Amino acid sequence: MGTGDHGTPPTREPQGSDEGVVVPALDAASSVGCLRSLGRRGIRTIAVSELDNPPGFASKYTDETVRVPDPHVDLSGYANGLARLAARDDVAAILPMREVDVYVLARDRERFADHVTPTWPDLARLQGAQDRQRLFAAADRAGVAAPETRPLDEWDDWDRETIVKPRYTFHAPEYDDRFETASFHHNSTQYVERGTEPNVDGLIERMGHVPLAQACVPDSDEYALFALYDHGDAVATFQHRQRRGYKFVGGPSSFRESIDDPALGAAGTRLLDELDWHGLAMVEFLQHPETGEYQLMEVNPRLWTSLPFTVQAGVDMPYYTWLLAQGRQDEIDGGYDVGVAGHLLRGELLYLHSILTEEYPDQTPPSLAGSAIDIGTSILRHPRFDYLSLDDPRPFLRDFRNVFGQLLTGWDTPEIRRQ
Repeated sequence: MGTGDHGTPPTREPQGSDEGVVVPALDAASSVGCLRSLGRRGIRTIAVSELDNPPGFASKYTDETVRVPDPHVDLSGYANGLARLAARDDVAAILPMREVDVYVLARDRERFADHVTPTWPDLARLQGAQDRQRLFAAADRAGVAAPETRPLDEWDDWDRETIVKPRYTFHAPEYDDRFETASFHHNSTQYVERGTEPNVDGLIERMGHVPLAQACVPDSDEYALFALYDHGDAVATFQHRQRRGYKFVGGPSSFRESIDDPALGAAGTRLLDELDWHGLAMVEFLQHPETGEYQLMEVNPRLWTSLPFTVQAGVDMPYYTWLLAQGRQDEIDGGYDVGVAGHLLRGELLYLHSILTEEYPDQTPPSLAGSAIDIGTSILRHPRFDYLSLDDPRPFLRDFRNVFGQLLTGWDTPEIRRQ
């Protein structure tokens, strides 16, 4: 189990189809996880990227690499690049790896549907996830708990710790006419210390819209339900508990454990049912430390950064999505192992870095020495890794080189900034 390849099928097992899958190759382990998942099953993989040296381009399971324009600079060019690939006879599916991918696919859904089966939502349903105000309204209708949340200009309770976060996870003209162009903005969540009122007008101006104010859930654990839906029906789900994130206050997961909690599953699926979801989704929750209630944080309408661990635990979401695109969803078996855990080594380093360098209101960082011991112990007990794989080592080496470059430029983390 040292490389975390639990449940891996025989290498290059033929699937009876020459049609391949387009995978955006990010500077993130999720892309590599997709390429390995599909490639090991003999499904042709086409990695596309605007990056110079994404780890996915180095994988032995990548059959073809294609350069495309940077969607954060030339969104139209990027959409056209994906459309040209979709029109090829040897392409059967496109996997959305980040917010901009699923937005382009949803916005131009009819254009892509002429060539491949859409395994992503239409734009109206996507807005239900990327517009947090609509999302929390849907949660209320579905009876899914969430922290008290209101538009910032309507919030007046500054006597408790508060979080200010963007209303939109993706800026799209279709969502708000204040957005002239479509663009992703990295997570700009701001923690407001108890008894402190921020500059509301300044925050609105900086974010380009009225953000949301939300009551902070104290000392809470992070959980997630991951799902693949077929026009309103769940065909596969998976759950994990985040044990550590990129930061000591949370963020994307660097160490997580598979669980199976009926209450978590019920909350996540009720919400996605209310959204009449189609495609992939990650529903994030915090568990209130006093009540044990799962409270909704957000929905990521795409594949997730911890995807390699999902596959290692037995839920092969890239392959399941390919089956859905082939009309073979009846072949999906969503069972998985509970109690296994895995790591993103880069994320573990970022966790230690946050302890050393970052401060948050009302948050005391854990002991650096104690955290380093915990990380070492968990690696020995659970040697599963998002990048590291003995049969496909080059993506890990490529990522190590990229991370070293980030060290030299101040720990820039494009996998967070550019999702």
